[in-house]
Amino acid sequence: MNLIQYFRDSRAELSRVSWPSRQQVLDGTQAVLIFVVALTLIVFALDLIFSNLIKVVLA
Repeated sequence: MNLIQYFRDSRAELSRVSWPSRQQVLDGTQAVLIFVVALTLIVFALDLIFSNLIKVVLA
C-alpha cells in the first residue's frame, strides 16, 4: 500500500464516521469537567485528612 492510497482510504473512512453533534460534545465536556472537579475535591479532602493524621501520629 502506498502513501497516496493510504490517504484515499483514510478520507473514505472518515466520510463514514458518525460525528457527534455540537450539543453532544458540550454535554460530554460538561460531564468530564464535573467529574474532574469532584474527584479533585475528594483527593484534596483525603490529603487534608491524612496529613492531619500523620501530624497527630508523629507529634
